[in-house]
Amino acid sequence: MSELPAAVRLSLWVTAAWAGHLDLTEAVRRALPDADELTGDTEQLAMWQDLGERVLACALPRAGDLTGMPRGNPELTAAASDSGECVFVPAIGGALVPTVELFGPAGDQGMTVRLTAYDCEPTPAHRLEELHESQIERELRARLAQAATTLEGLDIRPFAGSGLRAQADEVATLREWGLPSGLPGRAIRVLQTAGTVGAAVDFALGHSHAVNAAADAGRQRALRELQAATDQALARATTAAALHLAGMRADG
Repeated sequence: MSELPAAVRLSLWVTAAWAGHLDLTEAVRRALPDADELTGDTEQLAMWQDLGERVLACALPRAGDLTGMPRGNPELTAAASDSGECVFVPAIGGALVPTVELFGPAGDQGMTVRLTAYDCEPTPAHRLEELHESQIERELRARLAQAATTLEGLDIRPFAGSGLRAQADEVATLREWGLPSGLPGRAIRVLQTAGTVGAAVDFALGHSHAVNAAADAGRQRALRELQAATDQALARATTAAALHLAGMRADG
């Protein structure tokens, strides 16, 4: 991913608003700074706030991997898997799936973000209590090391010394994180690591550097496994950080 998903930013900024750190309208604007238009079921955020919800959790699912998703109907599962992201309220149940639509001619395109509401069950408290940044970080680093070992064993021409290396470095450098204040340092570190690695993986998936078909298949498989690991770490760290913002977590 070349930038943080909308679900990550919505989770953190909206939770900060619900905690009283800023106005909800301003929070949504900061969460989606590149959106020219926000449409759909946007009123859900204010309604959940009025009902006393304190945390907007995050999931980054994909087809065949619904890790972190609340239990919901097939429509929610299909929409979230297709979009690749989802936010939900764990206490009372309810989800929003953001979809990004571009409009206008090439070179002068605008962006519409549509939020679609779905019903889902409340999330059991123990699923939130088990989210700790220290464990998330350890697991992510282990997956990074495993992927590095796998890729080193394949017959792949290195990026170093090629024009692709400079492009990869530029894509993977996320200079504008735009996150709310008050996040624990470890949470920020996990978010930055997962986001940066995810951007590099997305770039690498589009630029084969293997010298034969077998090596290319192995490379694609290793990169997609790493992509899934970074998405999972990013979603879990986001929800853990949201718990901090809500005053529901004292340590990581």
